[in-house]
Amino acid sequence: MDLTMKAIGYARVSTDKQADRGVSLEAQAEKIRAMAVVHNANLFDIIVDVGESAKSLNRPGMARLLALVDAGEVQTVIIAKLDRLTRSVKDLCTLLERFERRSVALISVAESLDTGCAAGRLVLNIMTAVSQWEREAIGERTRDALSHKRSNGERVGNIPFGSRLADDGEHLEPDPLEQAALTEIRRLRTEGTAMRTIAANLNQRAYQTRRGTPWSLESVARVLKSAAAH
Repeated sequence: MDLTMKAIGYARVSTDKQADRGVSLEAQAEKIRAMAVVHNANLFDIIVDVGESAKSLNRPGMARLLALVDAGEVQTVIIAKLDRLTRSVKDLCTLLERFERRSVALISVAESLDTGCAAGRLVLNIMTAVSQWEREAIGERTRDALSHKRSNGERVGNIPFGSRLADDGEHLEPDPLEQAALTEIRRLRTEGTAMRTIAANLNQRAYQTRRGTPWSLESVARVLKSAAAH
């Protein structure tokens, strides 16, 4: 890479006051500038996103970065770390494909990656695949653990309508009053009764919601959704 090659830096922090070692904007900018010097690149700017999450690419700085890439005004994008660009494997793949179509290389300081060469692209593809596998594996383990807890009658998240926390503070047990209301809701819904009518019926029969408020279409819908999930 030489000075005829234009490079743009990109830095991001998730909060205005973020200043963790190695993550602050100053630290990121320093690493980006140093890497530009190593590659003898013409770093003409460092785009910054402050207070922006990496869960989405919908960020002002990212929009500007992609506009420059699409316009063919840069040949290299330099970042301090991959998670400053995105934490989503899907979004990372989208960005890499977009960069590749414009013949733009991505350099990440922390991971020592440079997609401008075949070896760098190979390593990044492997990292992306491993990250996707790890994310899916964690999701499977979490689902299995939650399913096991549910099968043992243990609490998982919010207590569903019709149940209450047992004295041990871990397991659930039926709540007689809520069970009676739930049985009535299910019976009426099975008969095709509209939820607004179900709410009126419950109010007429003095059934109460968990909060002790009158039933409404929305509260009936929430109970049905909760019951279906459990």
